[in-house]
Amino acid sequence: MLEIIQTGEGVLLKDVDDFYPVHIFECGQAFRWNWDGTGYVGIAGDRVIRVSYHEEDVLLENASIEDYRSFWRRYFDMDRDYGQVKAALSCDPVLEKAMEYGWGIRILNQDPWETLISFIISANNNIPRIKRIIENLAVRFGRRVSWRGREFYTFPAPVDLAGASVEELMACGCGYRADYIKRTAEMVCSGEIRLEQITGLPYQEAYKALMACPGVGPKVADCVLLFSMGKTEAFPVDVWIKKVIQRFYPESTGTNREVKEFVWRKFGHLAGFAQQYLFYYARECMT
Repeated sequence: MLEIIQTGEGVLLKDVDDFYPVHIFECGQAFRWNWDGTGYVGIAGDRVIRVSYHEEDVLLENASIEDYRSFWRRYFDMDRDYGQVKAALSCDPVLEKAMEYGWGIRILNQDPWETLISFIISANNNIPRIKRIIENLAVRFGRRVSWRGREFYTFPAPVDLAGASVEELMACGCGYRADYIKRTAEMVCSGEIRLEQITGLPYQEAYKALMACPGVGPKVADCVLLFSMGKTEAFPVDVWIKKVIQRFYPESTGTNREVKEFVWRKFGHLAGFAQQYLFYYARECMT
């Protein structure tokens, strides 16, 4: 049973199941966490913590028990029984191997606004460059937070990016995505896009609403739905994931949409979990 202990360094989660920082932060779902030799340091909202693993215990440095209960518990999806998720998916032999390999993956509950802009930036991009662009935007338009002599920056608010010029956004490395970011920020500020309402919609309606944002295609919409809105049936498909699915399941031929429908038939509302386990496993098997 999980035990939560306040220490001088932060919060210790003792005997935590299905939680391994390497798996969580290296599976493509979040861009503001970086390994510093001891653990993964990141900023979510205005909170900076280091997450490290110690023989089935997880230490959240710079956090209190109240921080954990009010924020990190939900962020790390701690109320979900991943043992049940794995049991439901383990009837598939490919996934059984994938879950053994990425046993500590958890799907984060990130901020929808930050996730939306981050995955607009991710289109046709690589992870190091995505991270660099997001950090440039945060330094230019976010607020500074200090911890242990280091400076971190919050993700910019919609009003900050809506008020920026396309040229300023391009100076952060956004390229052609600068216009998408500015227009999406303007739509959020005007109320044309209401992310909190979209979060409460059923999957198909939420998917359609996100597709109205400039720069949001099917994959970006599904990433936002899966990584920030709790839509576990969302299955982001790009060229890489399509190759992965067709490698492991040769019967899943066709378009991205047909691949997604194949996965839905196979895994149903757990498709998003299957995607993360397969994504992480495939990088070992197919690279």
